[in-house]
Amino acid sequence: MFIGPPGSGKGTQALRVASRLSIPHISTGDILRAAVKAGSPLGRRVAETLAAGGLVSDEIITELVRERLGAEDAARGFILDGFPRTEAQARSLDEMRLPGSLLVILIDVSDDAIVRRLSSRRVCDACAITQSVAAGDGTEREACPYCGGNLVRRADDEPAVVRRRLATYASIAGPVLDFYRARHGPPGSEGSDTSQGFIAIDGLRHADAVTADILAFVARRDGS
Repeated sequence: MFIGPPGSGKGTQALRVASRLSIPHISTGDILRAAVKAGSPLGRRVAETLAAGGLVSDEIITELVRERLGAEDAARGFILDGFPRTEAQARSLDEMRLPGSLLVILIDVSDDAIVRRLSSRRVCDACAITQSVAAGDGTEREACPYCGGNLVRRADDEPAVVRRRLATYASIAGPVLDFYRARHGPPGSEGSDTSQGFIAIDGLRHADAVTADILAFVARRDGS
C-alpha cells in the first residue's frame, strides 16, 4: 500500500515498483473507470452516483477493491494506490488478506517542499508536456523547449490551492496512518521500522533513490 501527499511522487513510485516486481498497480481511479466501462452491477451504481454528483461510498469502493484483489493477476501480490482512504476501509482490507502480509509505504515530503515542487511545475499550452522550471519571478515568458509553446502553471498548482489540497490530504490520511502506526509501533531512528510492515521514505530525493529504498524494504520483508 502506497500513501503520500499530492506531489510526493507516490503515483510514479507505485508504477515503478509494480513494473519491477511484475505485480499489478491497482488504483481506485482505475477500478472505478473499469467498473463503469464494464457495466457491472457495481459499475452501474458507481455511474449513477457520479452522474448525480455524489461521492462513491466506502461500501462500494471496498467491494470493488475486493473484486479486483480476487483476480488471478493479484494472487502473488499487488500495489494499492488510493486505498484505503479511511480507517473503515483499512479494517475492511484486513478482512481481505492477512493483516501481517500488507506493507505500508509512506512517501514522506513536507508541505513546504510540496508547495515549492508543484509551484515550479509547468505544462505547455501547445503540446501538454509537463516539466519543472527554475525558480524565478515569473515576469518573463517561458517557452517550451520542445515546441516553443507557452509554459503555464496549472490552476491546481498555485501555492494557495496546493496548501488546501495538502490540508485535505492530511485530514483524510491522518487517521489511516495512525491506524497502521499503532499496529507497527513508532518508526525507528531512521524514520522506519523495517522489522514490521511500515516504512516512511524521504520522497525529496531523486526518484531512483526512492525506488531503490522501497525495493530494498520489500526484499528485506520477503526474506524475513
